[in-house]
Formats: sequence, structure tokens, C-alpha cells
Amino acid sequence: MDPARSPRGGSGIRRTVAVIAAGALLVVGAFAVGRISAPVSSAPSTTSAEAGFSRDMQAHHQQAVQLSMIVRDLTDDYDIRLLALDIATGQAGQAGQMYSWLDMWNLPQADAEPSMTWMSRPPITGGDAHGHEEGEPAHEPGSPMPGLATNAQIATLETLEGVDAERYFLQLMIAHHEGGVEMAEAILERTDERVVVTLAKGIVKGQSAEIEYMSDLLTVRGGPLDL
Repeated sequence: MDPARSPRGGSGIRRTVAVIAAGALLVVGAFAVGRISAPVSSAPSTTSAEAGFSRDMQAHHQQAVQLSMIVRDLTDDYDIRLLALDIATGQAGQAGQMYSWLDMWNLPQADAEPSMTWMSRPPITGGDAHGHEEGEPAHEPGSPMPGLATNAQIATLETLEGVDAERYFLQLMIAHHEGGVEMAEAILERTDERVVVTLAKGIVKGQSAEIEYMSDLLTVRGGPLDL
């Protein structure tokens, strides 16, 4: 790794600070946009699918930001660092939107129910979602969110560097995005709230495209890392 380009050097620290600052600005901006665009009448209840999705997807997005910032310190590869920046800033902004919805709906940010309870509720169109058997929940309340990396996996990523770090990050982020798409598709079956529908459709489209791109990057680097 070229010391002049190393993210562990002074320039790397400045870039990392800039990324964090950019993410913070996006959150503030998204919060303001959310306050303007979120409806003020017939707001969802605190146990609604919309509220549950907003809380859980914020946590899901925050881990994507965490993983992205970790890998930026472990490689100087341009494509990976640019991807990490895009993911970190994009998902920080979306998390800010969801935070603002809950604020605008006068709902608490914390959920009194187990995480993912909203995903166990039936679709508003009737029937069962994603081909599940009748009466079988799409996701067990309180179980890990789809695609979420474990603490052990995050710890493993932090021990790697260079191409190995890139490969493992891509593995984790592909699974993370697949889980995010699953959650977004689930809320689309359970809401007609305009702002929620718009964001969920954007997540499905954007993260599906990134999954394809990351799969190509992973293939070029030798495929999944066997740990």
C-alpha cells in the first residue's frame, strides 16, 4: 500500500472526516426534506408497519455506513473506496429521512415491540407475502434483521486489509443489500403511505443495481473469501 495514498495517513484521516461530515449534512438535509414531505394527517400509529420499517431500516442502514467506513480504512483501492463512500452517504441520508418521518408523525424513535414485528403482519392486499405458507410470518419478530452482519463478522473484517478486506466487505455488503431489498419489498406490500412507498422503491432499485456491481467486483477479486 502506497504510504502517500494510505487511508491510515493524514490525508486518509481528512477524507474520513469529510465523509462523516458529508453524511451528517445529508442526515440534516434529509430531516428537513422529510418534515416538509411527510404527511401531517392520518399519520401511521406507533405499531404500524410504516413506523416499524422506519425504525428497523434506520438500524439496518446504520450498519451499512459502519461497514463502509471500516473498509475505507483497510484498502486504498479506488473502486472500493468510492463504493463505500456512495453507500455511506446514501444510506445516511435515507436514515435521516426515516428519522424525520417518525418525528413528523409524533412517534418515538424507539420501538416498544421486538424488531421486525411489522414484517410479520399480513400485506394490505391480502394473502401471504413472498410465497410463505398461510399463517407463517414473513419474519420472526425479534430475530436478526435480514442480511445484518454479526458482531463476529464485523470483528473479522477489521482484522483484514487490502484485497482480503475488499472481498469480505463485498460478501457482507451483498448479503446486507439483499436483506435491505427484502425489507423494502415487504413494506411495499404493507403500506400505501406515499413517502414510504417512494423510498422503498428507491431502495429496491438502487440496492439491486449495487448488488450486481458488487458481485462483479467480487468476481474480479477471486470470489468470496473462505474464512
